[in-house]
Amino acid sequence: MESLRGKLLIAGPELWDPNFRRTIVLIGHHDDEGAVGVVLNRVAEVTVEEAVPPLAELVPDGERLFLGGPVQPEAAVVLAEFEEPERAETLAFGSIGFLAGEVDPEEVGPIRRARVYAGYAGWGPGQLEAEIEEASWILEPALSEDVFAPDPETLWSLVLRRKGPGFRFLLSMPVDPTAN
Repeated sequence: MESLRGKLLIAGPELWDPNFRRTIVLIGHHDDEGAVGVVLNRVAEVTVEEAVPPLAELVPDGERLFLGGPVQPEAAVVLAEFEEPERAETLAFGSIGFLAGEVDPEEVGPIRRARVYAGYAGWGPGQLEAEIEEASWILEPALSEDVFAPDPETLWSLVLRRKGPGFRFLLSMPVDPTAN
């Protein structure tokens, strides 16, 4: 399978894991060793300033922390749109990429915008490919508007609508069909 770097994973109807139900994940790295990304549409109740004060200057005042995934939720992950994309540690697509793990905000260089995530999503060798084969995930190219959606809680339905009429039936499915 070709690299999924820069693609969105849209949680499909077969994905029951509560960590990923109705999520959109941006893949930042994918190769034979596995894949890493962040959940774009889960927002925490705390602000970046409350959770990770040193990174608060990268985001607008009052910006909430995002929940990037179940792996290392105590670790901060920064996804940014770079003026100089070569400054990204890992470039996902276009000028969107990840900052280095131990970053000094003053050494980042010019960025247009950023979001801070608690944790990330990760898959071992072949795991993500198997989940895609099982229809757990639906693929879609990422857009910068997805990464910095003004209302992230609606991102799952917005991206499904973009996929076209064949996917709109998923919008009417209850979060938990057993409660139907």
